[in-house]
Amino acid sequence: MTLRNGREFLAIPGPTTVPDEVLQAMHRPAIEIYAGALLDVTTSCLDDLRRIFRTEGRTYIYAANGHGAWEAALSNTLSRGDKVLTLGSGLFAPAWGEMAASQGLVVEELPASYRHAVDPAAVEARLRADTAGEIKAVLVVQVDTASSVVNDIPAIRRAIDAAGHPALYMVDAIASLGTMPFEMDAWGIDLAVTGSQKGLMTPPGLSFVAAGKRALAAHETADLRTFYWDWTQREGPRHYQKYCGTPPEHLLFGLRKAMDMLFEEGLPAVFERHRILAEATRRAVAVWAEGGALSFNVVEAEARANSVTTVLLDGHDPAAFLTYADKVCGVVLGIGIGDLTGKAFRIAHMGHVNAPMILGTLGVVETSLSALGIPHGKGGVQAAVDWLAEAAPAAEVAGGAGGLGTPRAAAPGE
Repeated sequence: MTLRNGREFLAIPGPTTVPDEVLQAMHRPAIEIYAGALLDVTTSCLDDLRRIFRTEGRTYIYAANGHGAWEAALSNTLSRGDKVLTLGSGLFAPAWGEMAASQGLVVEELPASYRHAVDPAAVEARLRADTAGEIKAVLVVQVDTASSVVNDIPAIRRAIDAAGHPALYMVDAIASLGTMPFEMDAWGIDLAVTGSQKGLMTPPGLSFVAAGKRALAAHETADLRTFYWDWTQREGPRHYQKYCGTPPEHLLFGLRKAMDMLFEEGLPAVFERHRILAEATRRAVAVWAEGGALSFNVVEAEARANSVTTVLLDGHDPAAFLTYADKVCGVVLGIGIGDLTGKAFRIAHMGHVNAPMILGTLGVVETSLSALGIPHGKGGVQAAVDWLAEAAPAAEVAGGAGGLGTPRAAAPGE
């Protein structure tokens, strides 16, 4: 017996739900790639990516996933034998380091944990010890998708500056851009990367690099440059050079629409929506954790991301739980990955997501826990409902559809 017939809820941290408007924007014939409207699409996407990264630097679009953006970042700025320092807080900064090693770079990882954010003091101490200046780049993620740790990117920048170290500061914003504040220039980030399939609400297949002045200067002497990833090639006069060949035009049509939707909502409102829905999820998990079998992976509350929540499941098989949620109820939750394989599940709350989607997901989580006899505190969904009512009180929306204002006066006879 199944209850899943209907619209499936995709609650994994990428790919996220693609808005119908984005799908519709992609549903059109192919067009000329050398002249005409597509050139304007490319220019507007590159410019508006700068708005989202919050940078005056250069932006580049690749037909690739986030790993492609990692390779582009490294190959365009570094040389064989250079050392990079990775700041682990889960799976993905170390994975970026593995890619660096495969390119002939020397990789050092600062001791790290899946359960805690990067310690800026430890970063400062390590860089102070690098008196010979061997470390050429520091690599970190803003949000680690596996652990759901969010790192304090400005604090790490301050640590680098306090050490007086010239290393390039590279930040992976794949699981954070479009879900929380990101200020590339104001925070002193030299290079940032992201992908299309999370907060940017576009199907997988595009990745993006934003390069500041120091990264562009390093590019001039980098010897890892290859033809496909090379920024110099992509600055060429012909439009197809922006993509090293045929542009991924239908993904670009989707990206253009997705960014229009973000700007229409307003980035501050987008961030606030993510914060409120993330906190609703955390309120539910906190109640469920009272049963003893569930717990937050991230120990410190301030280090829990607004895009994804990783939940540890002790003494019970996450596979059975995930299968019930999917096959019986139609909600696809994220599996545990990396060191958390077989130990956790993940609830995504990023991208094209709203209150009913989160409440529906949380309701299925609680239903699944009950159906499988997994000990948990009762009332997690109610805690989420109570939080949403507190965070979005009726008085703030009574002025009209989507508007703010005071409650209208009652009409005669009401």
